[in-house]
Amino acid sequence: MSDLRYIRVEWDGDIAVVTIDRQDKLNALNADVIRELGEVFTNLGADSAVRAIVLTGAGEKAFVAGADIGELARMDPVAAVRMSRDGQRVFQDIERCPKPVVAAIGGYALGGGLELALACHLRIAGTGARFGLPEVGLGILPGYGGTVRLARVVGLGRAIEMTLTGDSVDAPRALASGLVSAVVEGGVLVAEGKALARRVTKNGPLAVRMALESIYRGLDTASGEAQEFESSLFGLLASTDDMREGMRAFLEKRKPDFAGS
Repeated sequence: MSDLRYIRVEWDGDIAVVTIDRQDKLNALNADVIRELGEVFTNLGADSAVRAIVLTGAGEKAFVAGADIGELARMDPVAAVRMSRDGQRVFQDIERCPKPVVAAIGGYALGGGLELALACHLRIAGTGARFGLPEVGLGILPGYGGTVRLARVVGLGRAIEMTLTGDSVDAPRALASGLVSAVVEGGVLVAEGKALARRVTKNGPLAVRMALESIYRGLDTASGEAQEFESSLFGLLASTDDMREGMRAFLEKRKPDFAGS
């Protein structure tokens, strides 16, 4: 990876912790942050040493408070489309990352910050977290996939309410709606994110990867085609050493030792 200005990558064994660090702007997304996120996730996704990724924001105030309004205010129509598509492409790369991605969300996750969290596979929140899509109050709409992903996560009615009012919700309401899977104290947020990641990485890495592929393919295809794809992956996994190890470990009443092959 080239020199990174706004992103830090740290390691805890086979878990990579990716931190957006632009605290003076509440970790707001600008073109450079988006570019660096894309570079980091491309490299981590291809790194065989990585089993999972935890994504968080620096400081206690924000995960990501939104897009950089100063940058947005200078957009003309062509620049706006380019900015939206650049962000969509990076967020889609995160969603399609072959390694499970856990968003550990402390403080504000607004606008592009919520859209970024929605692109992650799993989400947990600190007790002070707040979530919202306030773009309509600026005369725009979510442009990084939020109008698509939010409805898939919390349901159409709640997504319409959040998008059209621009109102934010607190961590307990986010938990009740399924937007996050847990609410924890802020001081242990990243640790809990890593603990959730380890609940995934104890399983067969090829199975986890293909399960993610099947889930996301199913969102965009007809049910019959999606199930055919699932069957193909099911059969492919039956050819792996991991499948034989998992079955053997179950029969021998021990923990499996997956090699990812």
